[in-house]
Amino acid sequence: MTAVARLIRIIHEPDGETIAEGEVGLWGITPFEGNYYISRRCLKTKGFRTTWLPGLCIYKFLYVWLDFVAADGTRDRMLGWRYWLPNPLFFFIAFRVAVPQVASTLRVVDLDTTR
Repeated sequence: MTAVARLIRIIHEPDGETIAEGEVGLWGITPFEGNYYISRRCLKTKGFRTTWLPGLCIYKFLYVWLDFVAADGTRDRMLGWRYWLPNPLFFFIAFRVAVPQVASTLRVVDLDTTR
């Protein structure tokens, strides 16, 4: 018996733009500590803009905040972040766009239930 990967889509609710789509797992969209860390191949938007506003997690290290700019030009401030200098123990979060699993402007659709 082969395990089937769970597929999800993350949507920016105000404008309906798909932010990410792919399989949940280490090489796709990785859930970790209440957040989704999105690999480059699963990222479906070019709307994230680096703010260069730094942040520091005491065990995951240095990140920068990302604003999301929708197609109509509206800006969702600090919707995501990216670890630029991560702890090597957490290699799977390095350079990935991260968003919270629960946010008022994001909706997660389980694609396995829509097939």
